[in-house]
Amino acid sequence: MSPAPTTPAARLDGATLSFGDRRIFDGLDLTVEPGEFLAVLGPNGSGKTTLLRTLLGLQHLDAGTVTVDGHAPGRASARTGYIPQQRPFAPYTPLRARDLVGLGLDGTRLGLRVKRREHARRVDELLERVGATSYADAPVGALSGGEQQRLRVAQALATRPRLLLCDEPLLSLDLKHQQAVAELIDRQRTDQGSAVVFVTHEINPILDHVDRVLYLVGGRFRLGTPDEVLRTDVLSDMYGSRVEVIETGGRLVVVGLPDATTHHHHDHQADPGEED
Repeated sequence: MSPAPTTPAARLDGATLSFGDRRIFDGLDLTVEPGEFLAVLGPNGSGKTTLLRTLLGLQHLDAGTVTVDGHAPGRASARTGYIPQQRPFAPYTPLRARDLVGLGLDGTRLGLRVKRREHARRVDELLERVGATSYADAPVGALSGGEQQRLRVAQALATRPRLLLCDEPLLSLDLKHQQAVAELIDRQRTDQGSAVVFVTHEINPILDHVDRVLYLVGGRFRLGTPDEVLRTDVLSDMYGSRVEVIETGGRLVVVGLPDATTHHHHDHQADPGEED
């Protein structure tokens, strides 16, 4: 058995980024180790999606450095999986479930596919892994949101990523599908040693899987275990007003967030293109 990798899956040193006069983060030092599950929380516009864009090589820092698997983010793209926010396909999208998953295998290659049989075998393996074999040949537009999101997970796992970036992958899913998708992502971490960076507005569906939390608010950040960060005193200090964190029935309830519309969410909606 080969030794476990020692190179961090992702690392930011002194990362600083602003948009105009709005500071996103300043002096962020973050090392994500192989097999670690990092949840990224914060209100809209706090920089959660921008952090993922930085790790994908789509956003440049004002200062500091970022590496993925020891390389500049763009050079590590083949070993970085990405699960986007859940957006439904149009009903008549001319794409089967297996075709969508297959795009994950083709996305880093140029030219014609030369090993068609191997490609088909790998697609079938990925479909089975996420429990999507029964609708492998169904048009994606005819599938439920949970079924479509399983396919996006399979697509992201196609290159056997060392780093799996998840941008609100549970958004708009019911509780059953939230739990199923969260477990699929966590299985990649436990079985394959992938690091997971999971942007979310709701910590509870993934709380059992999370090793550390990065909380972003107004250009400030706190990093630590859920018990260290998701506390009344910490969040009250970050928001500059009273925020209550209550544990009940194994769930965390956050009361009094200045920008929240419901008391049980860390954020009231996703933040696509939050800094654009």
